[in-house]
Amino acid sequence: MPSPFLSSEEYDERAHQLYNEGNYDEALTLLREGLGLYPNAVELHVGVGYARLARDEFAWARRSFEEALILDPEHEDALAGLGEVLLKLGQAEAGLKSFRRILELGYSDDIELMLQVGRALFREGYMEDAKDFFEIAVQQTPENAEAVAMVGYAQHRLADEAGAAETLRKALQLDPEHSEARIYLGNLLYDQGEYEAALYHLDRTKPEDHWDELGIWRLLELKKSHLRLRDDDPSLKIWEERLAELQPAPDALDEMLSEIEQRAAEQEQEAARSQLELFGALLNEMSEQKGAPVRHRVVGRDGRPYEGSWEEIVRGMRDATPGQAQRTLEDFMQAEARRGFALTGILIPTRDAESFLRASADAGLLRIER
Repeated sequence: MPSPFLSSEEYDERAHQLYNEGNYDEALTLLREGLGLYPNAVELHVGVGYARLARDEFAWARRSFEEALILDPEHEDALAGLGEVLLKLGQAEAGLKSFRRILELGYSDDIELMLQVGRALFREGYMEDAKDFFEIAVQQTPENAEAVAMVGYAQHRLADEAGAAETLRKALQLDPEHSEARIYLGNLLYDQGEYEAALYHLDRTKPEDHWDELGIWRLLELKKSHLRLRDDDPSLKIWEERLAELQPAPDALDEMLSEIEQRAAEQEQEAARSQLELFGALLNEMSEQKGAPVRHRVVGRDGRPYEGSWEEIVRGMRDATPGQAQRTLEDFMQAEARRGFALTGILIPTRDAESFLRASADAGLLRIER
């Protein structure tokens, strides 16, 4: 039963604590109880909105934020929550308008709010806008390592790798213990082929700093290749244990479903490969009949077009990438495949130029027009 001894502020405070602990259901129950006593409490409506948002109940979250804004049209947290929900619902312009309203109301000095909005935009892929909000936070507090690091993450996603590396180094100068920025920088340097620099940064992290396997796999690889450590070196044990923690053994049902999915995927790939080979053979035959080689057209993620054979296109991409012109095509494809895996989690083959380009297109890293 509702407790008449709690004020609306106390309901909000207790629900906020439950929310921070990840107990969204309990937080929502408490907030509903509070709204039964205090139906006009703006903070309680906002709290319900964020609890609904955390449970991916976007339509209900939107309703709660809008109810809060009816009571207080200038409530910055409600505007931020509504903006995020609208992004989730695919209403980008309306969401951006809600975020801009926060700036119009003069909340640019609220660093946590700027970072919250920036992260929401970052998660939904609006990198330019996310970077703008992160930079506003940096302008307000240039010494805030977290804000500086977020600018670096956005720069990387916008393909400004040199700028991202410089910004992340600046964040680490402000806070050498910022493990997330150090891991990100280590992976970025690895993708650029700067393996010693990548080892320097990844080796200064702790196993518990890592929440995905990529950085650990790379650190183990670099320790073995550059420090000449054996597979059974005792210093590697803590990293292997962390890998095991991040890769819990699947149960029997998961394994069965995985095998079924893998079998189906292999059959689909084989069918698709047969079709591609047949189509490719027809194109080659037609081309030979006409006496001209087959020319393809690929558009990179920066919008730059490349034409020619598959090998010529990869060579053009390599030559257009700063610092890569002296590398072999194989080394370039391997570096790009590692970068693609870091961005998308998709493994890209490098056995030949055509496989590399087609898989990169499937991962959304480029577009094949013909």
